[in-house]
Amino acid sequence: MNVRALVLLLWLPTQAIAQGFAGLGTTAQDFAQPVPGTQLQFPADHGAHPAFRIEWWYLTANLTGPDGTPYGLQWTLFRSALASRDGQGWATPQLWMGHAAVTTPKAHFVAERLARGGIGQAGVEAAPFSAWIDEWAMAGPDFDHLRLNASGPDFAYDVELTATGPLVLHGQDGYSVKSAAGQASYYYSQPFYQVSGTVTLPEGEVPVTGTAWLDREWSSQPLAQDQLGWDWFSLSFDTGDKLMGFVLRGATDYTSATWIGADGSAQAFPDGAFVATPLARHTVAGRTLPVEWRVRLPERGIDVNVMALNSDAWMDTSVPYWEGPVAISGSHGGVGYLEMTGYAR
Repeated sequence: MNVRALVLLLWLPTQAIAQGFAGLGTTAQDFAQPVPGTQLQFPADHGAHPAFRIEWWYLTANLTGPDGTPYGLQWTLFRSALASRDGQGWATPQLWMGHAAVTTPKAHFVAERLARGGIGQAGVEAAPFSAWIDEWAMAGPDFDHLRLNASGPDFAYDVELTATGPLVLHGQDGYSVKSAAGQASYYYSQPFYQVSGTVTLPEGEVPVTGTAWLDREWSSQPLAQDQLGWDWFSLSFDTGDKLMGFVLRGATDYTSATWIGADGSAQAFPDGAFVATPLARHTVAGRTLPVEWRVRLPERGIDVNVMALNSDAWMDTSVPYWEGPVAISGSHGGVGYLEMTGYAR
């Protein structure tokens, strides 16, 4: 058995591997499940929720160097529970995985970390906020003021994040439905970070500035069993408005979206309101997937083309997927990020 297969077996219950992307369609069993009407609590909900099976802290950033070159930055910390019971030290059922990436117009750099919970190697504290795995860390006095650093064999970054707008709750006050059958997660974002710092590449250190978007989500069965993966968009328009939208691919596709005004106001849109149509495809790592899209939200006058900065932004990690920065043109201009999962060879 190769190392990647071993990691996958440790990360997911064996029966889960074929049920939805990365086993996220597996029955919730005795894990906690999201409940509509629950009021999210801050800063407590910035921290971990070990009673739920899966959780992530997911940051993407659109950056620019002094010469105008665009860059993308990603940092993600995943928590997965093997069992709903608690435990201490090596007996904990909590597993952690970290992904870091930098994307340029010509290159895509990726690194991964794996850790066991309970021994201090990885974890999250709500206040003061701190999320870490090995030497990678995102931390600060509160969720609005953070410093993020990570590195791989051929890249590194060290940036400061300052929020200039409020948290945004998706769906029904943070209760985000993912299928017609009712699978759901708790989901909120901080899409208003301003960023400054440095990115280090093989050719040297680059000072960068830009914007970042952090997603927080936790659940125990966020997908239906027939949902193979998703196409997720976070779009920041030149007007200051923003759009989060996703398509969950299955026997029948399921969509959801949140319109975020420049003032931080949010409007949720139900299944069918958000439309994403592939325009051009590219083959990377043996998978053919869309790297240019037409994205529409007619109720807000959105009809844009979304194009990858680098079509080869493949995350060659234990659970592989595509993730990279995009440029927006059409009814609105801007930048954003695109994530695509579940595309088979």
